[in-house]
Amino acid sequence: MADHKHGEMDITTQTETFDGFVKYMVRAVIAIFVVLLFLAVFAS
Repeated sequence: MADHKHGEMDITTQTETFDGFVKYMVRAVIAIFVVLLFLAVFAS
């Protein structure tokens, strides 16, 4: 088994995926908030 050396693995793909996920979730939460706000203001 190869010796593990901390900090040598290339994690750029994982970092980009996580950043994309966070951006998507922030946009989704904002969109849900806007829809709920719209319904609260204009619901009859």
